[in-house]
Amino acid sequence: MQNSGAPKDDIESPLGDFSAGTDYLNTGKMGDQWGTGLPLPVTAELLQRGQKEFTVDCAVCHGATGQGNGITSKYGLLGIANYHQDKYRQMADGQIFNTITHGFNTMMAYGDKVTVKDRWAIIAYIRALQKSQNARLADVPEDQRSALENDGKPQNAPPQTAPEQPAKTETK
Repeated sequence: MQNSGAPKDDIESPLGDFSAGTDYLNTGKMGDQWGTGLPLPVTAELLQRGQKEFTVDCAVCHGATGQGNGITSKYGLLGIANYHQDKYRQMADGQIFNTITHGFNTMMAYGDKVTVKDRWAIIAYIRALQKSQNARLADVPEDQRSALENDGKPQNAPPQTAPEQPAKTETK
């Protein structure tokens, strides 16, 4: 085991564990099928870690928002996944984990570079990116919907008044 002094459940550990088992956490598979769902609690810390790792390892190809428009696309790399296409929104989390681990087509493998927990953090962040670009009103908690339905203005806000205009003077 790498760095046996590091806590095993510490997502912040830069020397966390690499794939070491045959369970869902380590393979992305449930039996012989790709699993769905994250095996770690989705917290603000996990999403922040995912954003950091995505920025370091993924954005160069996939772009800051996951649209496949990173800097490598400007230099001729083709076939970069755009995470906002239905194909990727519907892809099982375990399959994305496997792709990060082993690579696919022009994407290289990151299994020896990105820890297991960081791969899951990246997936959580990708899912957040997807929600941010494809959100529906039903995704917003009911107690916060009124702000959206009122053009972003909170209910009971004072009406806006037009600023006073200076008096017009005629020039000859």
